[in-house]
Amino acid sequence: MSKKIGFIGLGIMGKPMSINLLKAGYHVTVYDVNKEAVDGVVQSGAVAAASPQEAAEKTDIIITMLPNANIVKGVIFGENGIRKGAKEGSVVIDMSSISPVVSKEIANELAKQGVEMLDAPVSGGEPKAIDGTLAIMVGGKEEVFESVKDVLSCMGTAITLVGGNGCGSTAKLANQIMVNLNIAAMSEALVLAAKAGIDIDKMYQAIRGGLAGSAVLDAKVPLILDRNFVAGGRIDINLKDISNVMETAHEIGVPLPLSSQLLEIMHALKADGKASHDHGGIVQYYEKLAHVEVRRA
Repeated sequence: MSKKIGFIGLGIMGKPMSINLLKAGYHVTVYDVNKEAVDGVVQSGAVAAASPQEAAEKTDIIITMLPNANIVKGVIFGENGIRKGAKEGSVVIDMSSISPVVSKEIANELAKQGVEMLDAPVSGGEPKAIDGTLAIMVGGKEEVFESVKDVLSCMGTAITLVGGNGCGSTAKLANQIMVNLNIAAMSEALVLAAKAGIDIDKMYQAIRGGLAGSAVLDAKVPLILDRNFVAGGRIDINLKDISNVMETAHEIGVPLPLSSQLLEIMHALKADGKASHDHGGIVQYYEKLAHVEVRRA
């Protein structure tokens, strides 16, 4: 366990991910603008840094898990940023969900000072971040990936190098299309069934073993039935991801009609004050249209 790890971004996902690295025996230095979040991880054995620069100075591998591309770039290239503290041969692993264009830009800039970069966004939400079973989609050089795979394996179980820099971010965009459109389709079906007056829980049990069954169905339906929209994956974060999807798709000439409709649904939910809800809360958009609520009988 000679590798020293810096971890920047201790939110819903980052906090449990950093704790899993500590549990695996790694020396972890953490930074977040939220001092309370830092204190919580320090209690688990981490060391606090005063800035991203200090975190990079003290470590060999620097992981970022941040809300959006602007924050990622600020943390890496801004005043007291990672770039000012990173040593030649260090590896920056950005596990945030940002556009592949930005991921490539960051990798190219860091390469100028001999710092390697992987884009390694994740899927699985808070529950899988907690139990260390995230799916991790990685873009970058194979030799760099192999050098840090043991670190990634502390946070996930399905870890795949999908190509060069930017490819991990592209895979995450595809993942977000499938997950969120799955939730939207599921929501339409649940609202139809609720309006028809059948027992939703029994319907769920009837269909989950068939072709309509999915990890999304099993993860979200029980929470919806309990009216539990505490965020594991916030609507506003997923809105950001789908915005990146549409921007990337338009740049390369790919029409995405369903994703464009999904983006408007998410904007409507944000306008309705539900931005902080879990993306399972997409069902509330359809409930409002049909004047019905999906809940246990």
